[in-house]
Amino acid sequence: MLKTDLSAMACPIARSLDKVGEWWSILILRECSYGETRFDAFQKNLGISPNMLARRLNDLVDAGLLERRRYSERPPRDEYVLTEAGCDFRPVLLALLAWGNKHFAPEGKMIVLRDRISGEEVQPTLMDPATGAVIDRARHAVAAGPAAPESTRLRMQRMAERRAAAEAAA
Repeated sequence: MLKTDLSAMACPIARSLDKVGEWWSILILRECSYGETRFDAFQKNLGISPNMLARRLNDLVDAGLLERRRYSERPPRDEYVLTEAGCDFRPVLLALLAWGNKHFAPEGKMIVLRDRISGEEVQPTLMDPATGAVIDRARHAVAAGPAAPESTRLRMQRMAERRAAAEAAA
């Protein structure tokens, strides 16, 4: 089977998946967002083999999502701390949490997001910080950015035209 080099693709989603697309990596980032930093805790919480965990931690360090910090010289032991890029992944985790609770939790929600002050459950929502508008399909659409090649611009234009035609027909 051919493996695609996602980092070479112009799509930011593909490039992001190249860094975190392996499911163990996302679960490690989840554990870090909960406050875990140590190899043994990751292994215990995830049930992952030591070899796989070591590879995934190295990949996340190489991707710039985790920073390795030595906390013991004898024996040599490291902890893994989220970098700024790793911290910026938290909204993605919260979106996956909300999506999973909505669509894949027949037994009910096992984990929820709560306001630390009120204790009330909250739903993560993408918002435009300039307008405060909730990002939704009716009001917002993806579009080619300033660095997009002409092929992407044309593809995005065709998609916008199809959307407009479908909305006009509805």
